[in-house]
Amino acid sequence: MIQSRTLAGAVRLAWSLSLPLAATIVHAALDEAPPAPVAKVRAVTDTYFGETVLDRYRWMEDDQDPDWLPFLRGQNTHTRAVLSELPGRAALLARIQQVSGDSVATGQVHRNGGKLFYLQRPAGANNFSLFVRDGKGQPRVLVDPTQLDRAGHHSSLDWWEASPDGRHVAYGLSQDGSEDSTLHVLDLATGRDLPERITDTQNASPSWLPDGSGFFYNQLTGKVDTPERFLDSRARFHRLGTNPANDPVLVARGRAGSPAFERIQSPTLLSSAHGPYVLLMLSDVRPEVALFIATRQELLAGKPRWQPVAGFEDEVTGFNLQGDKLYLLANHGHPRGRVLQTSARAPDLATAREVVAESSLVLQQMARAKDGLYLKGMDGGLGRLQRLGADGKLTQVALPFDGTLGGLSANADEDGLLCGLSGWLQPAGVWAVSARGQVTDTGLTPRPAIDTSPYTSERRFATAKDGTRIPYDVVYKKGLPRDGSAPTFLQAYGSYGIPGYTPSFVGRALALLDQGAVMGYAHVRGGGEYGRDWHRAGQLENKPNTWRDLIAISEDLVAQRYTSPQHLAIGGRSAGGIAMGMALTERPDLFAAVVSGVGWHNPLRYVAEQNGYGEEPEWGSLADPAGYRALKGIDSYQAVKDGVRYPAVLLTTGVTDPRVAPFHPAKMAARLQAASTSGKPVLLRVDFDAGHGMGSTRAQQDAEAADTDAFILWQTGAAAHQPKP
Repeated sequence: MIQSRTLAGAVRLAWSLSLPLAATIVHAALDEAPPAPVAKVRAVTDTYFGETVLDRYRWMEDDQDPDWLPFLRGQNTHTRAVLSELPGRAALLARIQQVSGDSVATGQVHRNGGKLFYLQRPAGANNFSLFVRDGKGQPRVLVDPTQLDRAGHHSSLDWWEASPDGRHVAYGLSQDGSEDSTLHVLDLATGRDLPERITDTQNASPSWLPDGSGFFYNQLTGKVDTPERFLDSRARFHRLGTNPANDPVLVARGRAGSPAFERIQSPTLLSSAHGPYVLLMLSDVRPEVALFIATRQELLAGKPRWQPVAGFEDEVTGFNLQGDKLYLLANHGHPRGRVLQTSARAPDLATAREVVAESSLVLQQMARAKDGLYLKGMDGGLGRLQRLGADGKLTQVALPFDGTLGGLSANADEDGLLCGLSGWLQPAGVWAVSARGQVTDTGLTPRPAIDTSPYTSERRFATAKDGTRIPYDVVYKKGLPRDGSAPTFLQAYGSYGIPGYTPSFVGRALALLDQGAVMGYAHVRGGGEYGRDWHRAGQLENKPNTWRDLIAISEDLVAQRYTSPQHLAIGGRSAGGIAMGMALTERPDLFAAVVSGVGWHNPLRYVAEQNGYGEEPEWGSLADPAGYRALKGIDSYQAVKDGVRYPAVLLTTGVTDPRVAPFHPAKMAARLQAASTSGKPVLLRVDFDAGHGMGSTRAQQDAEAADTDAFILWQTGAAAHQPKP
């Protein structure tokens, strides 16, 4: 428990004769720091279906409360004082900065109008910029958000989309990691932005007309920092050179001529580059989408005749429109996915032709190139690539190593494919696939001068209580003694059907591996490593499987002598905070430390945050008794009990976070600080100019990684990282 300095000193003096040295060191480290503020208790009760729930810190949901920012500042001051003085933290940061600074990171890559557009953070740069290369010429910078940075604040490039002719780029900029984008349009000929600006365009998903004269986009209608923020968004059309205030609304909930849909669903219009059609995609937090189709001419005239293609119940997760042929990645009754072909003019799933049958691979994405339809697949988290040729023949494309296959980028007017590929010990690169199936590194992402030969990785399986085999990966330095003494950091996610922690270059984690630590990556249920069934097995009322899979893997790591409970830390980010919080409260004896990055801990209060209502399909609705039970069952804030000896905990948040409200980590920190009797620290780390991490700078990410590593090594007993008693 972290208390006021006076009380803490009295308690620690009374315990000092009986505490072991490690505990004394922990207390010494905390005594040197200014005390964390004790959160005021302003109890509120809610009644759900006859059950009363107590909320001690409801006031934290109001970011205008006069005590809110002082509480965050006080907590962060305490955390900074503790972490910054830990032995070895400076050396960890230096190693992390060296690795991240030497590494080039490349994101989205597109070929449009004979040009190569790509998002990249060059070596040594602090943030991503947008580049273009004409043919084999030298790349040039199109958008560099760091030019807009000012003291204590930074800008980020959230998204971008080049026009088919390569003459313009629509892109979104936001401040301080808020993701609250403003849309800009860049004219490549002049290198300047056009006059128009469009606000409320987070996730605008612009889709250009084939002639590049304008684009469809999504716009939010709810006020920032309210539960209505992401509800009732609408699809509009912007023609270049016109006033955005006059952009017509083409699709909106309840609008005449629009299909019926719910307030949490976002309408996105996708224009075909090779045909007269526009697809309307309705999406929410689910992997599945609903689809409708109309002609572009009718839509722009304001008289679309929307034909239904697929409903959410059809479980379509991908699509490709080529002329009059519509390809759908469908999962209903086929949880690993198959590809169907139907007519764009008269779509009918009942009569659609199966062109790729379900197999052992989980199909994830399709991309159309001149030489065929490329399919991204996955086998337990490992990427696989296939190509469906014009002759209907499906061929396997051999990848150079097992790893994570990134997003596919293809152009229907050109042969081949561009894709990302990385492994635990193979730095990420952009690879080109030829029409003959040859896979070569484009060199767009130079390989960093980092020697990975001292490290190794392996795939293992743990057995859950219900007998399910749960895969996990471990990465460590060769020669690791298997005597249970290694500091170990096991991470997990397990939500939304998204494969969590698939092989990607360990990069910053090398700093931890160099200290003799083991990095573990758990592929728990709730993710998508084995398709829709794997997701459903960790969704809604099945969510406990997610953290119990994590517990099973933790126990297996101990049984296999990689580590032991006093040396084991677990961690997860965002929705991974559910697994962290529930594993913490269910098995506090199994872990030395828990790290929850921008984590979800109080889902019963999703109604108070701007990203809350959209989460209902994944977690449940408070309006429904079954939904309430599911939500209560994953609420780790409510699961904390007084008088329990909880492990050390580090929680992080960003004040501008649009995805997980800062009250989640703040409430959890306050509750654990008041409830735990272990004497181990509960720290709340706050970034005041960052959000969920999407727009964080390299410097911000480096600093958080150093804090996390120092905390883990401290709490898992690494000798060189203990404060002096």
